[in-house]
Formats: sequence, structure tokens, C-alpha cells
Amino acid sequence: MKIGTAVILAAATAILAACAALQSSPRDEALALMQRDFHAQGIAGMDRLKEDPVQAACNKYNDNPPADLAKKLQGEQYAGVKWPADGKLLGDWKSGEKIAQNGRGMAWSDKGGVGGSCYNCHQIDPATTAFGTIGPSLSQFAKLRGYGTDIQRYAYSKIYNAKAYSICSQMPRFGHAGALTEQQMKDITALLMDPASPVNR
Repeated sequence: MKIGTAVILAAATAILAACAALQSSPRDEALALMQRDFHAQGIAGMDRLKEDPVQAACNKYNDNPPADLAKKLQGEQYAGVKWPADGKLLGDWKSGEKIAQNGRGMAWSDKGGVGGSCYNCHQIDPATTAFGTIGPSLSQFAKLRGYGTDIQRYAYSKIYNAKAYSICSQMPRFGHAGALTEQQMKDITALLMDPASPVNR
């Protein structure tokens, strides 16, 4: 009787384990593989293996989470924007252009705050003919939208964390991730907002 019960329990355990293995998704398997094989190196720490709620939602719903969840997460991301301590949103557009054109940032040897790589995804200067098309054209950004404080705040916060506006945006969260400094984000905001910037010519 005891032997029969033990055999039944062992068989049931094996069946449950097999069922669990069948239910694991490719995503679960990929996460398990990364957790097993990833090792901290340079600026890439073990914290990279932990999805935050935004990443988890976008991964779970294939970049299209339910509207109520997306709205909630966007609100949380916006609430996390750290505004400049001095209250000024605009820096130097000439410095902003250099940052936007710099393709480096967050590589193994970088400490953060190196470059924005903006031209890899956006047309910024209307005269530029080589640029990425993942993101929309930013040519004449303020000329089309206006130069007011509300648009400045939008531009700065979008650079800081684009997921505050589109939860599964492919745009990096430059401020949230520490990829750009406060001054660099001000400078890029000025590139978009200054009437003298080539963006608005």
C-alpha cells in the first residue's frame, strides 16, 4: 500500500513537471537562459535582467497592452520625470546638436552622458539627407508646434522618458536610464525649441 502510494505520487509529480515544461513559453525560456548565462560586465549590471513593469507589460502584450494598463503605466512614467532643479528647460542648442549627432552612449566603456544618437532614428535638421526613420521627423519641431513653455516641457519630458507618452515607445528613456545628463537633455531640448536652431529654419 505504501509502495503503491509512493509510486503514484512519483508518477503524478513527473506528470505535473512535464505539463509545466510544456506550458513554458519561448519568452520564459529566453529569460531563463539569460539569467543562467548573463554575467555583469562594465556598465551592464545584473539589474538588467529584472524587467520593470513597463518592460514586462510591453513584452507580455507584444507592445500593445490594454488601454487602461497603458494609461496607468504612462502616468507613472510621467510622474518619475525629474525636472531641472533651476526650472530652466533650455540649454545651448549648439551643444545639443553635437549631442544629437554623437552616436555613442551607454557602451561598455561609457559612463553615461556621452551622446544621444538622435540622428540614428530622426530627421532633425531639414538640410540633413542621411538619418534614421524609426522615429518621426523632428524638422521644424517648434516652428510647427509653437515655442511656449508647454511645448518645452513636452520636449524635455519626452527626451527624459518617452514612455510617459507612448508606453511601448522604442525611444530610449534617456533621463530615466541615466544615459544623458540634465544639462544634455536641456541642450537637446534647445536644439528642438530655439528659433535660431537649424531644426526650426
